[in-house]
Amino acid sequence: MTFWRSLFVAASLLAAPISLAHAQTPTAVKAKNVVLVHGAWADGSSWSEVIPILQAAGLNVTAVQNPLGSLAESVEATKRVLAEQDGPTVLVAHSWGGTVISQVGTDPKVTGLVYIAARAPDANEDFVALSKQFPTGPARAGIVEHDGYTKLSEDAFLKYFANGVKPEQAKELYAVQWPTAASIFAGRTTEAAWHSKPSWYAVSKKDGTINPDFERFLAKRMNATTIELDAGHLSLVSHPKEVANLILEAAGYPRS
Repeated sequence: MTFWRSLFVAASLLAAPISLAHAQTPTAVKAKNVVLVHGAWADGSSWSEVIPILQAAGLNVTAVQNPLGSLAESVEATKRVLAEQDGPTVLVAHSWGGTVISQVGTDPKVTGLVYIAARAPDANEDFVALSKQFPTGPARAGIVEHDGYTKLSEDAFLKYFANGVKPEQAKELYAVQWPTAASIFAGRTTEAAWHSKPSWYAVSKKDGTINPDFERFLAKRMNATTIELDAGHLSLVSHPKEVANLILEAAGYPRS
């Protein structure tokens, strides 16, 4: 074999894996169902602006009433809802709910994970320590604890947790905020489903609860398809169309 022919063959062999990898890029699996997991100091009604958009697209939608008493309880509540789904399902979480879907998302039914201004811990990670590498959001100063459960003060809730939400709507959300066990924030997952499942992330650029740069770090770490919204922590309330469109993309549906 001549030198030039040898060089051509070697170059072809080097190029082949690159072309093959590109050809095998996975496509999104079309989901039938969406399961929504709310975060701390909230309940399932926080998804009320997003749900109609997803239903209008033809998806079966269920919002978990996350008990927020412990990580184990929240995981079991989400597993029960997931068990009722009859096919491919996208798991979506807001805020602390990201911890839950990171644990539960390894279920074979789950085709994708969507994080909305959410936590995304790695397995056995000290997430509290990780979060301290970024400035603390001002909402944290408004945490009030009683008998092991926490709520946000009205001032902190309206100014920093629900910033960007219409004032009358923010007050309604404050009225239904669910007491959250202080212990759940240190809870560690044993799984990190985002290592094996396609992920999407919506960063809230004006978030006063989770630092936006921390959100960007988490999204980049999981190699998530990422959008940035000009919103506070409750982007699912203030920007429901954008949030719903991200979920629709993850479910393999056209945007609304």
